[in-house]
Amino acid sequence: MSTDSTSPPPESANVEPEGHTYNSIVIDAPLDLVWQVTNDLGNWPNLFTEYASVDILENRDDTYFLFRLTMHPDANGTVWSWVSERTLDPIAHRVTARRVEPGPFEFMNIDWTYRQVAGGTTMRWMQTFRMRPTAPVDTATMTRRIDANTKIQMAVIAQKVQAVAESNAAQPVPLPTTA
Repeated sequence: MSTDSTSPPPESANVEPEGHTYNSIVIDAPLDLVWQVTNDLGNWPNLFTEYASVDILENRDDTYFLFRLTMHPDANGTVWSWVSERTLDPIAHRVTARRVEPGPFEFMNIDWTYRQVAGGTTMRWMQTFRMRPTAPVDTATMTRRIDANTKIQMAVIAQKVQAVAESNAAQPVPLPTTA
């Protein structure tokens, strides 16, 4: 097959590749506790260092959420905010999420998985996205930023969930009464 060197390249040749990040951490806490704490959206401003507020716009049976996240101001004083949706599968211990208002992203999808392992629970985040051509940074730069920040956020979350687990373990267990 011959090609005409004067014909334009396929449209996909001008599309920037997707960004992907894969991060995981083992949290020294039971799976059910890690699931409960990390999926309590109303508490995210206390769990993550980057979020100033979460407004839950819709909740369907505690398995589907439409919500607005608002970040703390960045170094330039800009406050970023967007609407996302999040679907929880408590049986498979999996969460799928995406930005409904993607802002500078063409799309942003996040998959969270949880698995009980020796020493606690593995929590993994897989993020797939692409930046818009008009975004302040390109996809490669955003991939590096998201990857670095995810490691920071996961470490903070692990510390906070482990503190809850330790607090729960320190609670006295009532002894059975005899009649």
